[in-house]
Amino acid sequence: MRRKKPFVARINQVKITRDGETAIVEYRDESTSSVNLHIGPELPETSDQDVLDSLNDMIRAQQQKPAPCDYVAVEIPEGSPQIEFCAQRRHWVPRGDVLRCVVNDGGLDGEATVYIDERELSLHDFGRILATRAGFGMRITFVPDDRLTETPNIEVRDPAKSETR
Repeated sequence: MRRKKPFVARINQVKITRDGETAIVEYRDESTSSVNLHIGPELPETSDQDVLDSLNDMIRAQQQKPAPCDYVAVEIPEGSPQIEFCAQRRHWVPRGDVLRCVVNDGGLDGEATVYIDERELSLHDFGRILATRAGFGMRITFVPDDRLTETPNIEVRDPAKSETR
């Protein structure tokens, strides 16, 4: 189940715990995503209400941010690594916001695998890369494997039956 985005809450709607300099805000409604909010060294002296006020202020600010079309996605230049291994997380993470990749069926029993930078990733490993962007939207555009650096023209329409694969 997809979790709901955090919302402006009252203190009785959340549970706040601390881990070092980070406040962990968990909504009592378990269908809502929790938030790890880095406060800093002053966290031990910060009240739960002050932590929640900070989170609520951030949520309000995000709700008033410019339209999403102002977003600029960063694409790593061709020839530079698009992903890197994060030892702390023990999995691959993206370096930018755009991933050029090729889908293959080389996994067990023909399961899909994904190549990024000539590195074959299982669906599990690819999923962990995607999870680093939890909360973001994603558009997947399939292009010929020799055209990965080009942005194709896009037509919004239902495909004819002969065009479906």
